[in-house]
Amino acid sequence: MISSIQHVSIAVLDQDRALKFYTEKLGFEVLVDHDFGENQRWIELKLKDGLTKLVLSTPEGQENKVGGMSNVIFYTDDVKKTYNDLTKQDVEFTVPPTEESWGEYCMMKDSEGNVFCVSSS
Repeated sequence: MISSIQHVSIAVLDQDRALKFYTEKLGFEVLVDHDFGENQRWIELKLKDGLTKLVLSTPEGQENKVGGMSNVIFYTDDVKKTYNDLTKQDVEFTVPPTEESWGEYCMMKDSEGNVFCVSSS
């Protein structure tokens, strides 16, 4: 049976710009960065826990998937601190820290216009 998710792919238009955003602003580490076809690279990133991996890539003809709301939700122990730290890194937020009955969250935009929820629950 399936035991885990190997990686989640994030649709990006500019791989260099996205790589800089995810490593310099969000703290991901490069696991793999090599050519993948004629016009792409396979860029695989991981968080320090080593369990969460992202791939920054958009297959040719799928550029319309870049931007807008993502199904990926990032977890943090402290939404307000993460929001404050990332705001200092010039990360754009579409929703500031907000308390709900189920927990706290904010909404962050990456360099490519993808919007992610950052949640403590």
